[in-house]
Amino acid sequence: MIVTDDPPAPTRRRATLRTALCWVVVGPTAAWAVVRLAGLDRGPLVQALAFTPYVAAASVLTLGLSVALRRWWPAAVAALATVALLGVVAPRALAAPQPTATGPTIRLLTANLLAGSADASALVELVRRHRVDVLTVQEFTPDAQAALDRLGLDRLLPHRQLNAQDGTPGSGLYSRWPIIDVGIRHNRGQGGWGFTQAYGTVAVPGGPPVRVESAHPSAPSALDQVDAWRTDLTAQPPATPDGELRILAGDFNATLDHGPLRALLRTGYVDAADATGKGLTGTWGPYDGDLIPPVTIDHVLVDRRIAVDKVQILPLPGSDHRPVLTTARLPTP
Repeated sequence: MIVTDDPPAPTRRRATLRTALCWVVVGPTAAWAVVRLAGLDRGPLVQALAFTPYVAAASVLTLGLSVALRRWWPAAVAALATVALLGVVAPRALAAPQPTATGPTIRLLTANLLAGSADASALVELVRRHRVDVLTVQEFTPDAQAALDRLGLDRLLPHRQLNAQDGTPGSGLYSRWPIIDVGIRHNRGQGGWGFTQAYGTVAVPGGPPVRVESAHPSAPSALDQVDAWRTDLTAQPPATPDGELRILAGDFNATLDHGPLRALLRTGYVDAADATGKGLTGTWGPYDGDLIPPVTIDHVLVDRRIAVDKVQILPLPGSDHRPVLTTARLPTP
């Protein structure tokens, strides 16, 4: 009788199946980590990368499965992917040190009005209750403008640069304080059609002037829109660390996992929600029962010399976006 140390065939098959199962779940997570770290947001990967925080959370489960099944090579790969993904995502839940800024406080609210269908009374109430100083709006229509003024926004924020249009291209900038050097930026969009961006320099009492723009680059809603999305994001005005203060606030149609937005931040901006530990709070649903989980595509980008005190993500009935309210302190003039 010959005695062998080899496990019986059923045991070997179970081991093989366990190894295969681990690679099946670990492989996509590892590939996602490579794509995210390498900045390979191209084609269909652009939309997918918006959900990186969810993949980062799931990567912990894939690591746990590999360890539980004692599949050590998959576990090693899963560990690397988990560390990489959590390393880029987790800091958004942690507040960062702020620069010393002893100038006046500015409260800025940005809201996408979903082609003007957002509840105008709710928006005006947000402005009133939170004592908003500057408001930027996207998808701003003539009907929305009329409704907001009828409800008293013209008295709360009397200074404005507006470009109300039917549908989604419109943009607006409202302020409690005077605005100078105003204008409208036209994004390229697909086939030369794109969203617009109202801008102007706000004269903050007791503080330095601040250039504020209502940002709204194209959305990567289909593969043929990705090039326009990238072009519009690349064309956003960079920060001017040695010049005037700038704030870009609006619907960027991009998360912090998209390379073009990170490149814009590197010019000298800080994402206000990220700086205050609110960077993982979703701002776009949809909130109508669809299974798509929320993602963070609405941002307030502030000059690095501005200290962010607080960020709140607020509800706005009638819109599929949630407004972002940022309270910040400006440097002294």
